[in-house]
Amino acid sequence: MIQIKGLCKSFGRLQVLKDIYLHVREGEKVTIIGPSGSGKSTLIRCINALEEPTEGEVFLNGEPLLRTTRTWLVRTYCAMVFQQFNLYPHMTVLQNITLAPVRLQKKKKAEAEEIAYHYLDVVGLRDKAGAYPATLSGGQQQRIAIARALATRQKILLFDEPTSALDPEMVQEVLDVMIRLSRESITMVVVTHEMGFARQVADRVIFLDSGVIVEEAPPEEFFEHPRNERTGAFLSKILR
Repeated sequence: MIQIKGLCKSFGRLQVLKDIYLHVREGEKVTIIGPSGSGKSTLIRCINALEEPTEGEVFLNGEPLLRTTRTWLVRTYCAMVFQQFNLYPHMTVLQNITLAPVRLQKKKKAEAEEIAYHYLDVVGLRDKAGAYPATLSGGQQQRIAIARALATRQKILLFDEPTSALDPEMVQEVLDVMIRLSRESITMVVVTHEMGFARQVADRVIFLDSGVIVEEAPPEEFFEHPRNERTGAFLSKILR
């Protein structure tokens, strides 16, 4: 579903990503971990065309992300959950979730609302359909953001550190939703600092450091027997 070839990304003189090659199969769950500033968020934003690569290519379902096609391709295949929720404060929960299906996918309002209520049930917040984001906790807002992404019914779901802005007691309620989603056929790419989550749901864990993929492996191999010295040093600090 996702193919990246020779991806480089620079901001001025700062090179953030360096010659990235990555393939994600349909239905695969991939987690990306690494220290702050390693390029994780930039990588996932390049997949979603929120950043334009300096060099290299990104393909979604075999189609290249070009300037002339990237908007259509991303709207066709991708949905994204951000760190900061990004809910529209002047809209109710239901309006936030139905906006993209109605405006971009041209669904009838009744159909979009039926889909929205289904995914509100999935995240356990059907009773908040008429609420405004400011009245919800951070964990609830992020669960709504996940429902909003799911309501587009895309094949690829991208998560950019979805728990990093949450208080510790709210983290698990969001992770529980994501764990349930991991059992579905959706292709998921998750940037995260939650090692337990990565170990539990990932088909493959990728360690990114200084803009380079240092190591990638199934979770049991990655966490128990890291091959790279830098990976081992990172895990020893994170897991102690």
